[in-house]
Amino acid sequence: MTDTGPDAIVWRPSPETARASRIGRFLAASGLAGLADLQRRSVEDPEWYWDTVCRDVGIRWRHPYRRVLETPRGIAWPRWFEGGLLNLSETCLDRHLDGPGRDRPALIAEADDGQARTLTFAELAAEVRRLAAALRRLGVGPGDTVGIYLPMSAEAAVAVLAVVRIGAIYTPCFSGYGAPAVAMRLQDCQARLLITADAFRRRGQTVPMKRIAGEAVAAAPSVRTVLVHRRLGADVPWTPGRDVWWDEA
Repeated sequence: MTDTGPDAIVWRPSPETARASRIGRFLAASGLAGLADLQRRSVEDPEWYWDTVCRDVGIRWRHPYRRVLETPRGIAWPRWFEGGLLNLSETCLDRHLDGPGRDRPALIAEADDGQARTLTFAELAAEVRRLAAALRRLGVGPGDTVGIYLPMSAEAAVAVLAVVRIGAIYTPCFSGYGAPAVAMRLQDCQARLLITADAFRRRGQTVPMKRIAGEAVAAAPSVRTVLVHRRLGADVPWTPGRDVWWDEA
């Protein structure tokens, strides 16, 4: 009788498949016998483990760390990767641009109507760099906070990667939030810029995102600029001097 309980193993890879997997290659390169051996080694020597993982996944460091883990005040107050400096956007994108990986799909965004858009790593990196340059021109710099109030879309990924690329901080606002909830999040983090869209479709209905964003910004005086993506080409309320189209920034 076949075991169909919640703890049943429904598929077990062949030894060849397991060896060819990412974790299989990691185990072999580290000279480890299996997952139990890896778990034991990671507990006994966390510095070795995290240093090896960083190298294996290809994290790029602008400045290398002096040491993985320092505990001058005891293990309850660890200091990780002391002296290291990295940029999340560079690690996610730039390491794929030097070879054939630049032409591989980086993301596939499917809209409410089923239309899909695919961006390669090279295309995504170009979009991110363009938006990062626009944010700099709009006065955003390291340490500033940017609100991202966008539908699930390629532009949402571009916005996140562009913000962190210039050393700024992003705060995400769920696309289903109303104006009071968006305003609260923007004001709590003292966001200086908000990225949003004119409108988008959800379950067949048009959501007037820019109008909601405008109401939120009226209650969040820290926001000086609203950057708007033309998603549907909808007519939207506009405040000259504050509102800027994404493709014109």
